[in-house]
Amino acid sequence: MAVDDAGRDEYRKAVDLDDLRKEGRALTAVDGTPIALFYHEGEVRAVNNRCPHMGFPLTEGTVDEGVLTCHWHHARFELSCGDTFDPWADDVDTYPTDVRDGTVYVSPAPRRSDPPGVHWRERLDDGLEQNLRLVLAKSAVALTDAGVPPAEVVERGVTFGVGNRADGWSSGLTILVALANRLPDLDEPDRKRALYQGLTEVAGDCDGEAPKFDQEAFAATDVPFERLLSWFRENVEVRDADGAERVLRTAVAAGHDPEKLTELLVTAATDHRYLNTGHTFDYVNKATEALDLIGWDDEERTAEVLASLVRGLATADRAEETSSWRQPDDLATMCEESFARLDDLVAAGEAKTWTEPDDFTERLHAADPETVFDALEGAIEDGATVEQLASAVSFAAAKRVALFATSNEFADWNTVHHTFTFANAVHRAAERTDATALYRGVFDAAVNVYLDRFLNTPPAPEATGDPDADPETALESLRTAFEQQGRVQQAGDAVADYLAGGGDPDRLKAALGNALLVEDTNFHTFQAYEAACRQFDRRAAAGDDAGVTDEQRDCLVAAARYMAAHYPTRRSREQTFSIAARLLRGERVDAADEGRDADAETTAGD
Repeated sequence: MAVDDAGRDEYRKAVDLDDLRKEGRALTAVDGTPIALFYHEGEVRAVNNRCPHMGFPLTEGTVDEGVLTCHWHHARFELSCGDTFDPWADDVDTYPTDVRDGTVYVSPAPRRSDPPGVHWRERLDDGLEQNLRLVLAKSAVALTDAGVPPAEVVERGVTFGVGNRADGWSSGLTILVALANRLPDLDEPDRKRALYQGLTEVAGDCDGEAPKFDQEAFAATDVPFERLLSWFRENVEVRDADGAERVLRTAVAAGHDPEKLTELLVTAATDHRYLNTGHTFDYVNKATEALDLIGWDDEERTAEVLASLVRGLATADRAEETSSWRQPDDLATMCEESFARLDDLVAAGEAKTWTEPDDFTERLHAADPETVFDALEGAIEDGATVEQLASAVSFAAAKRVALFATSNEFADWNTVHHTFTFANAVHRAAERTDATALYRGVFDAAVNVYLDRFLNTPPAPEATGDPDADPETALESLRTAFEQQGRVQQAGDAVADYLAGGGDPDRLKAALGNALLVEDTNFHTFQAYEAACRQFDRRAAAGDDAGVTDEQRDCLVAAARYMAAHYPTRRSREQTFSIAARLLRGERVDAADEGRDADAETTAGD
């Protein structure tokens, strides 16, 4: 018989040995845990009765040649130790047994003694490697419950993502970092959802992809930064990703700080116009934000994260090669002419302090590109910093989304969306570096605000909000809008009413976050939520205590309208998350015999 003499007095009486030998299996409970007992090949074996995959009772499985098979999804386990043949199922806990005077006793302590944090870190890695959504959901929930800091979970996802996709940084990592940025806005259960959604996107991005093979830094790390910057730009210009990666890794090895490394990246990212409809710059920004979350102190990790950007920079489509930037107005040439004057404009504004004019958004929304360029150049000449100007253009882009007419084709939502998230990324980068080259990103964003003008013709009714609105009623209207297709205007109006009626903005951001995370949300919608919340916060930090400003309102209206245009969805990911959460609470998720575990607890020791 399987016997463990250690702590024999702590064992619990379970079943009669003859009965177990006759039936081959029995169900009992030890200190509230349902235990499946098997008599197989002359040995007594005890395992947790809940299949670790989805909780199905293992007493309803079969045992053959030492292998226990769950009949629900055919997960298989080595009976004596509980190890699974199927990584998607996890290992099942086994328990020491003792036989005394014809009675089987079971220890309440499983043989595995790893703390939950250790076990679920390993399972998180398994889930990422094999793109196992249920495993990732369980890991996100269990690690959070075990007190593992979210930054550590994000770090494991980022490290996996940058090392297992030859093409480098992509949407999955962007989503993970975007959601990590907004964790403080979310209610506690939604923080787990956010980690799960982000990790799932990273695993999906890397599934079936070739791993990334790294280049090495140059042996000479004492090269002046200006020369490294020139080399990096030149290699990106000629689309030599390998050469550019070596230069970037050299800059990291030389010990340049985050501001300088950001300058290196954003300068190359703005040498050409609006790369890959803004995604390339957004990826640059998100990679630096990832390092803000997980730390810049580890040189190797910093190099791995930033090197994942190089191939995207070198291979990106360049907007000046498209007709929209050349006809009927040669916007690319207008940009180059302004860029030639940048140094002089910045010098003229050095001793000045710029205050945004009341009509600045209207000028950025003008139908004449000359008006837009004059507004930008005049602002720089009047002392506008990159951060100030990027903030102003970000709001002009958000306003386009808030006024997007649903008479447009559905795909055009992405046109205004790309402009907004690109402008937000430039704004974020401007908080990290004041490199003059970054003004070029501001111009790129403003040009796209101009190009998007027809999508506001005519504009949607502006959601200004009713000061007499009841915030609770408005919040319920918002939820209803997300439950039905096409309720775009209702969603925007609900947000405006909620804020005008004095509703708590933090609660609104949490409600929007919940609506985001229970859906099968797409890449752009994750971006829209994060960018809108960030722009809202920046305007709160810069404002007074008079309440929510019109600009803040319009940012969240933009997010709600974009979300409503894309909801509801099938919510398959939420179903997986719900199953994971229930399993980790010890609940049954199979429909049959739901009272069985409870019954087992009442008969333990009989």
